[in-house]
Amino acid sequence: MAGERINRRQTGARYEDLAAAFLESRGYRILERNYRDRLGEIDVIAEDGDYLVFVEVKYRKDTRNGYPEEAVSPKKQQKIRHTALWYLYRRGYREETPCRFDVVSITGEKIRVIRGAF
Repeated sequence: MAGERINRRQTGARYEDLAAAFLESRGYRILERNYRDRLGEIDVIAEDGDYLVFVEVKYRKDTRNGYPEEAVSPKKQQKIRHTALWYLYRRGYREETPCRFDVVSITGEKIRVIRGAF
């Protein structure tokens, strides 16, 4: 069981690296990766133009069990929103800071960004 967790973390880290590089190639400026606090975790926090973007990265080998972005359930979205609010507060961002929630969906070798996913 412990070995499985390590492998999942390594796999997750590999695809988060891939997602961060992909976002940078699209003009995003990565501010933080794997932000964690008492409320949850955000895979990538970046700037895209005037927006502060909170990014969830999802990977699936293929689409037999659906698309990766489908795994970002309403419950997961709510947890990310709460974590993002805490991040904004802790980092001293103003209430007017324009924010967006994107999902990087990785299926096999195909990567796409869903801007404003939720």
